Amino acid sequence: MSRVQLALNVDDIDQAVAFYTTLLGVEPAKRKPGYANFAVAQPPLKLVLLENPGQGGSLNHLGVEVEDSETVHSEIARFTEAGLFTDEEIGTTCCFATQDKVWVTGPGGERWEVYTVLADSETFYATADADDTCCTPA
Repeated sequence: MSRVQLALNVDDIDQAVAFYTTLLGVEPAKRKPGYANFAVAQPPLKLVLLENPGQGGSLNHLGVEVEDSETVHSEIARFTEAGLFTDEEIGTTCCFATQDKVWVTGPGGERWEVYTVLADSETFYATADADDTCCTPA
């Protein structure tokens, strides 16, 4: 099985494991002092967490593409029930596509989007004067 691996620096391994267990809906496959990894079947992903205080959350953002809007809305409900703050963008145009998406923020400030592509777009944003918040959320 092929899968993408993402290795992230985190400030607090316990806090990070709690967040990613909720985000991904699975427990870590391996847990050691200062280290954890998740082997996720759907979507295929190997997420590695390395405790490096002061280095957490240094990425622009990370994402999971899902099949449809129903899944995005299911994730919004699941995240809300788990007490995570969500930033929802429904029918937004960003990155040359119209998308439904939800953003959540991890314990180190890293931003995750769960999204589905509704249609292609000829523009990066919906309008020429739009800002770049869809790819670098505040």
